[in-house]
Order: sequence, then structure tokens, then C-alpha cells
Amino acid sequence: MIDGRAVVDAHVHAPRLSTVKPAWREWAEKFSGPHDWRSAYDSDGVPVPSKLDALFESEGVDRVLLFSEYSPRATGIQPIEDNLPLVRHNPVRFRLVANVNPYLHHPVAAEAERQLDLGAVALKIHPVHGAFSPADKELYRAYHVCAERGVPVILHSGMSSFPGARTSFGNPELLSDVVEDFPEVDFVFAHGGRGWWYDAAAFMALARPNVWLDLAGLPPKKLPEYYARFDFERLAGKFVFGTDWPGVPGAARNVRALASLGLPDGVLTDVLSGNAAKLFPNLAI
Repeated sequence: MIDGRAVVDAHVHAPRLSTVKPAWREWAEKFSGPHDWRSAYDSDGVPVPSKLDALFESEGVDRVLLFSEYSPRATGIQPIEDNLPLVRHNPVRFRLVANVNPYLHHPVAAEAERQLDLGAVALKIHPVHGAFSPADKELYRAYHVCAERGVPVILHSGMSSFPGARTSFGNPELLSDVVEDFPEVDFVFAHGGRGWWYDAAAFMALARPNVWLDLAGLPPKKLPEYYARFDFERLAGKFVFGTDWPGVPGAARNVRALASLGLPDGVLTDVLSGNAAKLFPNLAI
């Protein structure tokens, strides 16, 4: 907990460093600031479960969603299996998030099922790093799996600076049919439409009960500016806290920055943990 509030970090990357491209490491070093994320890794670039657990404990984070990613053209292939030792060490704090890429996984439904069977509480799609449309009919098979399993889909929404990324696929408008075709599936727009599409992401979150905005990579003090055209308190009701760790100067710092925005107590509680508890299976604190 941080200042008496439960905290879920719903957007964390903790890969083996040998699986990521140099640009990923440069990104982590640039945006982590004073946060010593490398202290959780051994000399071979492998996350040490006890050290990563202790780091998040010291930051006051109660639950952590660990992302995997299969994006060879942008950041690399970070297999979900690499996160299993972290979950085994502390299955209360750490949870898996699955990831599929239609260019690598066929049939995508079978791969989604395989990863969810490992215990994943959500499916992540990264169209920007994979250079595919999130509305591709091939992915509909994976969305059907999520509907059957009752798990949400997290999608990268907005730009990415990594070489090989295709930002056009981060346009939230590409999801307009998908969120209507799967009303029973919750869709979490990671990064909240970062870049050119804050308005589109916010409009969809307010218009559709199954659309949510993850705050990963967004400086909290900038949120009122990014979403200036909206009733900020109402929109915050659809926020899900996430950091994009390790590219963040510490979770506690972001939590306190969010708290300084003056949101009502109940709304802030939902942003930090309540909304995640509603969305992700067996995550309640």
C-alpha cells in the first residue's frame, strides 16, 4: 500500500534483457530516472524473483501484472514462460498477462488458450509493435477466447518510438467495431491514446462500458491537460493505474502525483486498485 491505499500496477515489463533489443534498454534507462530497476536483475540480465518482489514491496505495490511480448520487429520476443519464476515466487503479488501476434501464432486462439492456461489474467495485443490491425479478423478468434474465459483484452493505444513500430495501428478508432462486436469483453486501452488520439480514446471510454484507459507511460500531472476536453473526474472513473515499469521514476512517485490531482477519494481508490479488481480475475486485494 501507498499512503494507506492499495495499489495495482497493471502494466509492467520485467523481461530477461537478452530477449530485448538495445532500443528497449535505452528506453528503460532514459525514462526510469532515479528508479534503480536494475537492482532487481542479476549480472546476466535475468530478473531475480526475490529482488523484484522486494522492490515492488518497497514501492508499495500490492499486485503486479507482468507483460510478455512477441514483437520481433520492434522490441524483441519476451516469452510468457520467462515470467513464470516470478509468479511462482509470489503468486499473490505477481500475475501473468498473455500476448499473441497473428504473424507468429497460428492459430491465435490456440496460443491464447495455451497462455491463459498458464494462469494469465488478461490478453495483451500490441498492434503497433507487431504492425497489424487490432481489428484483423484473425484476432477475432482470440477475442472469442477472452469472451469465453471472462478475461479482458489490453491493447496498445497510441504512438511508440521504438524502431520498427507502426504507430498508425495505435489509433483507437480501429477498435470501434471490435468493442461493439464483443460487448462482453472489457478492452483496456494501454497508454490512453498517447500522442494524437487522447480524444478518441476518451470518447470511446465514456461511450462504451467495456472500454477502459490504462495510464502507463503518462505523467500523472499531465493527465488533465491530455484530457482537457472532458469532465476529468468522470473520465477518471475509467482509468486503470499502470506505470510501464521500468520506464517510470517509481510507482510510489506516480501514485502520489495522481493523488495530488484532487480526485474524490472513491475515484482515486478505483483508479489505483478498484477498477483493476473489477477487470482482472482473482485480483481483489
